[in-house]
Amino acid sequence: MTNEEPTDLDWIQLRKDLGPVNQVETTKEKFIRKFGENPFVPLGCLATAGALTYGLWCFRTGRPKLSQRMMRLRIAAQGFTITALVVGVAMTAGKSLK
Repeated sequence: MTNEEPTDLDWIQLRKDLGPVNQVETTKEKFIRKFGENPFVPLGCLATAGALTYGLWCFRTGRPKLSQRMMRLRIAAQGFTITALVVGVAMTAGKSLK
């Protein structure tokens, strides 16, 4: 049984096959890519944050009924976001299996 070490030429061919290694994706590029893959997750996050912010503002200004409604809307928005996330992960997993 021989244990062959890869030669320098093997590493060069491997690097050519893999493509550019040092390509770094910026935060903006990653956000645009992820938003294109599943746009409902960031929208759900914005809806959750908006409902929370407005609900806290209503609580502070003395409108408890509207504040309570906003907190319920926040829960619904969180549920929507989690559902969108799970569906997106399932779709991505389904694409990788094909």
